[in-house]
Amino acid sequence: MPVLTTLMEYLSRAMVRNALIVGVLIALCASLLGTTIVLKRLSFIGDGLSHVAFGALCVAMVLSISDKMLLVLPVTIIVAVILMSSNDKKKIKGDAAIAMLSVGALAVGYLLMNVFPNKRAGNVSGDVCSTLFGSASILTLSKTDVILCIVLSVVVVLFFIFFYYRVFSITFDENFAAATGIRFKLYRLLLSIIIAVVIVLSMQLVGSLLISALIVFPVLAAERIFRSFLTVVIASAVIGVVCSTVGLIASILLSTPIGATVVCVNIIVFALCALIGKVFGRY
Repeated sequence: MPVLTTLMEYLSRAMVRNALIVGVLIALCASLLGTTIVLKRLSFIGDGLSHVAFGALCVAMVLSISDKMLLVLPVTIIVAVILMSSNDKKKIKGDAAIAMLSVGALAVGYLLMNVFPNKRAGNVSGDVCSTLFGSASILTLSKTDVILCIVLSVVVVLFFIFFYYRVFSITFDENFAAATGIRFKLYRLLLSIIIAVVIVLSMQLVGSLLISALIVFPVLAAERIFRSFLTVVIASAVIGVVCSTVGLIASILLSTPIGATVVCVNIIVFALCALIGKVFGRY
């Protein structure tokens, strides 16, 4: 078959294999973390943190900081910790805070890049589009990038395996977790740091559009069929990986934008899961 032949030809190239590996691993991490994020009603945290990271990146460019991650990563982690903290007594709730940060950080960053232009900053408009929609850099990944994603995915999976009950507790009721002796603030801090690192490392490759979709869609799709926290976590991880793989292969074969293609595949799978849930009375 011509399609299969073309696919095998593409897969014979190292850059395509690396893109598939990284795309699948990012989807796995985002899906696992997405269960907690969605259930805590912080679904747009991917957009918020990626835009905060963009704002910090613009500041680093204006200040001519050579290693921009020295500023971007700490700032994003601090914001993630603040957003993930209990907000019952806050005047500005989590979803509103994310919206403010998302728009504010993107606007301030873009304004700084125009007011204080830096010759080394490159194409400002291109940077914004790359942050939102991803770029072709996912097809030019180095072995270091792939290894970094592998290590990160192992950390995320092990975190969920060894601290499953802690994650379950802080997701649904932090007060109950504290009453049972769980150091929920510590685990919430670790979870916030992991979320921030995943988003910062992936936003330059796949864009905030894709990382937000990978956080939300697999979880919502799994919830249409499954009920328990564990089954939703596992199902969302499987759905995220499958959608990412299918989307990446389709985008390569059809020469379509990677981020948009993966998001569309997620939408289709969500619709199918919603239909299955309706038919079997699961939702």
